[in-house]
Amino acid sequence: MIGAAMVFPILPLYAKREFGMQPQTITLLITAFFAAQFIAGPFIGRLSDKYGRVPILIMSQIGTVIAFLILGLSGQVWMLFFARILDGITGGNIIVAQAYVTDIIPRERRTEALGYVFAAFGVGFIVGPAVGGLLSTYFTYQTPYFVAAAAATIVVILTWFMLEETVTPEVRAENKQKRGQSMNVGAIVKNLPLISILLMAFGSQFAFSMLQSTFSLFGEAVLFADNPERAELGVGLLLATVGVGQIFTQLYLVKKLAKRFGDSPLVIIGGVIRSISMFVLVILAVPASAAVTLFLFAMGTGMQMPALQSLVTNTVPDNQRGGVLGLYQSSLSLSIIFGSAISGAIFEIAPIVPYIVGGSIFALMLIPAFFLVQWVRQQEESQKINLPQSAPVGH
Repeated sequence: MIGAAMVFPILPLYAKREFGMQPQTITLLITAFFAAQFIAGPFIGRLSDKYGRVPILIMSQIGTVIAFLILGLSGQVWMLFFARILDGITGGNIIVAQAYVTDIIPRERRTEALGYVFAAFGVGFIVGPAVGGLLSTYFTYQTPYFVAAAAATIVVILTWFMLEETVTPEVRAENKQKRGQSMNVGAIVKNLPLISILLMAFGSQFAFSMLQSTFSLFGEAVLFADNPERAELGVGLLLATVGVGQIFTQLYLVKKLAKRFGDSPLVIIGGVIRSISMFVLVILAVPASAAVTLFLFAMGTGMQMPALQSLVTNTVPDNQRGGVLGLYQSSLSLSIIFGSAISGAIFEIAPIVPYIVGGSIFALMLIPAFFLVQWVRQQEESQKINLPQSAPVGH
């Protein structure tokens, strides 16, 4: 995540200044990654169910290394798009890593464990954007991509030597025989809790993509309008506050809140915080307030997303965790395809419009969140009713 976060704040400005790309084309560059990930995500997840987490994880990480190198060596626009598409196709490392975590953690602790994964993302977002901004400011625009490739190479080595396989040969053989039939369209459509989670994931990530795709441009045009040549460094430092917010949320808040309220209320609380933060960001629109707002936004994200991911693994049998997480990731990718594709166009109307639209969508996603709360309560009540029936007499 250090490598990915190092690239994130500088890629839009790199494309604009070195290649003369316009905002709408720049956001399509971001769309290309998620379009490729949308297509490949479910396959990557199912492949990890069939052939094991570790080999698929290593394969996807090597793709990331190659993609970063191509970004640094790019001389033409098509090379930028090719690199992003390649990274998207092999970008199942996050999906497989999350499936790995759910393999080794009991169901009741999955939100907490996935929260630690988000905390690791937070560390990456503290280090990555700041380092990327410094490297591009004091060296060259290409330097962060080569450093990111080196970081990703280290991850490949660590994965090879440190991770043990979690999918047993028996489970792999069983999953190969099923040929993905249990995750067909009909089964998905009939699974209403899963549909609700996918809808929330789509809507929330669509709203988030409004910020993600345009924040560097928003920083240059609004937050740092009086000193645009320092926009890379300023945006990088601001995005570092996202990492601080994620770490604070995962290491301090989520474990306590999940035990007290459960996963589904966290989805609602996080959505409310994210919605309000988007509006406040453009109402105040100065670097100091943006830092506070992004910190709060990260808190909302840290509450909502691990809880959603934990809940989605509860909607299918355990041997389909990789596949359902791949489907979940594809819903995120599809939303970013549409969100980033239109965010550049509405950014050109006015820099604040993507954030108003995003805040409104976060608010709308509270509707299916309330349905999910009811489903979880029904599941818990059903378990309480059935538990005494299966318990020995006298217990």
